[in-house]
Amino acid sequence: MVGFRRIALYGEVMDYLAVLRAKLAEFGALIDGPLDLSTRVPGCGDWTFYDLADHLGNGNLWVAVGVREGRGDHHGEPAPREVDRLRGWFDDTAEALVAALSTDPRTPAWTFTSQMPRTVGFWQRRRMHETLMHLWDGQDALGRAASFEPELAADGIAEVFELYAPRMIKHGAAAAPDTAIRIHASDTGGDWIYGPGEPSAELSGPAADLLLGLWGRRSLSDPVLGWSGDRVAGERALSGPLVP
Repeated sequence: MVGFRRIALYGEVMDYLAVLRAKLAEFGALIDGPLDLSTRVPGCGDWTFYDLADHLGNGNLWVAVGVREGRGDHHGEPAPREVDRLRGWFDDTAEALVAALSTDPRTPAWTFTSQMPRTVGFWQRRRMHETLMHLWDGQDALGRAASFEPELAADGIAEVFELYAPRMIKHGAAAAPDTAIRIHASDTGGDWIYGPGEPSAELSGPAADLLLGLWGRRSLSDPVLGWSGDRVAGERALSGPLVP
């Protein structure tokens, strides 16, 4: 198993479902007015805004069906390509997801991984972070990206190392780090150590900027982030890719 140690995390307890509901509503509000659905989304390769909305909405339905029926093979129809219809469709997918997840987080549920608890709580957290990142992507595409709340970003950093980084290694999409790096969130006090042994480098900065960097939305050389120690080794440890 890849070494990962969470030293401290601000905001250990949060209502993931409430945050998910709010962020889904914020994304839905982007689908309004004279929106050009062919607008490119810089953080998502060659995706357009339409592709982003289709991905997030069909992901909502995939999880809703997975939780209700215990299976992960649902394939939805493509989202509508007219703005008005797309907004209604997306809101319906959000409602379906929230309804499926509105139960005790400890309730057993189908998930795509055995690395984490197979519960509704897994999905409340996972879909919250999925929506949080893609909300930022959509806002960024429209020229009005807003920063993440620090406690949400800190929890997102933990999820990268708890779930996705080891998953990428397990599936052969990334090599295991050969050295450890410390990630320090200057605004929340959160510390995470990723990799074996004692850290040879540290990357620090606001939690939101660190999360964007780990998800490939911001360069790890951005001046808002600070390096100390053996930067070459640290960059190698984070080269991943850490996320899909």
